[in-house]
Amino acid sequence: MADAPVTTGPIRLTLMMGRRIPVPVPQPVTDALLSAQVTVASGQRSGFQLAFDLSKGGLINTALLPAGFFDPETRVVLVVTVQGTPTVLMDGVLIRQEVGISNQPGQSTLTVTGEDLTVLMDLEDRTGDSFPALSPAGRVAVILTRYASYGVTPLVVPELIPQMSLPTHRNEAQNGTDLGYISELAKANGYVFYLDPGPVPGMSRAYWGPEVRLGVPQHALNVNMDALSNVDQLTFAFDGTAREEPSARVQIPTTKLSTLLPLPELSILRPPLALKPAPALKKTKVKDAAKKETAPALAETLAKAMESADAVSGSGQLDVVRYGHVLRPRELVGVRGAGITYDGLYFVKSVTHNLQRGAYTQNFTLAREGLISRTPVVRP
Repeated sequence: MADAPVTTGPIRLTLMMGRRIPVPVPQPVTDALLSAQVTVASGQRSGFQLAFDLSKGGLINTALLPAGFFDPETRVVLVVTVQGTPTVLMDGVLIRQEVGISNQPGQSTLTVTGEDLTVLMDLEDRTGDSFPALSPAGRVAVILTRYASYGVTPLVVPELIPQMSLPTHRNEAQNGTDLGYISELAKANGYVFYLDPGPVPGMSRAYWGPEVRLGVPQHALNVNMDALSNVDQLTFAFDGTAREEPSARVQIPTTKLSTLLPLPELSILRPPLALKPAPALKKTKVKDAAKKETAPALAETLAKAMESADAVSGSGQLDVVRYGHVLRPRELVGVRGAGITYDGLYFVKSVTHNLQRGAYTQNFTLAREGLISRTPVVRP
């Protein structure tokens, strides 16, 4: 796709925009698109940035920009098609625009920045909304129904340790925005929350649950394998102080005696990927555990253990044409050619898509809990 615009050729980028329902943009906007960058990470809000040529007599400068076509809250959908297979990279809204005017012809640009639809969940403070007799998962499901009109479909996994309170004992109430409250409930249970755009434009799956570290791995990242290499370089790091062993002591209401809670087994939520997990050198304590009920304290202990479990990280960059596929975040991928210590399966923590004329590259980060693969053979 040398010298081909990002909207044509074997890799095609489709841009859709609209106030509520996105539609394909006019051809002059497509032609003016210089680059697109989309960042997607596990458990975090995804973002994007688009750069357009802002020529003096162009449609964007003379009509669309003053008419509000790029104003904040405008919905944006980006779809990339590789080898005939479309992938929705982003479904979000614009939140910022920057204009750079140059004396040099063709050097003026319009840059717009946006975030995925979770930004809409972070606009209104709903402190005080009550959820009587609902578990954390039930509360999340109720909140997400507010965004069904944006094509958001919830996938909520019940928490591993049940935490339903009786209305006569305590009335659970929201604190902060919808996004803040949902994220707080996820963190307290060792879960993640994110929007996964697709499978078709205008639809998104809202996932609240543990990181998904199961399933068929994506096509392997090959390095140092001569003609089979599809990644130029991979960098790995093993942080021996990353993993922590938290503990919590709660008070039994009937006896007023305190007891140490057993640390739940992490493999229940996070199947191990490494044969030699990193040791937990740090010993920490869950704050104010004695003031909490047993179930929330146990869930928080499990969550803190999971937060620090990934001691091994990897990073690199690939050319999508050479790789032949779009590397997806929040899924498993195999690594080959890095040696016995670092070969094997990894969880893809984040991916940044970089598209511009004649190039589509991805920067990525990987993670797992230790060294040496548990899988004898990595799928090519």
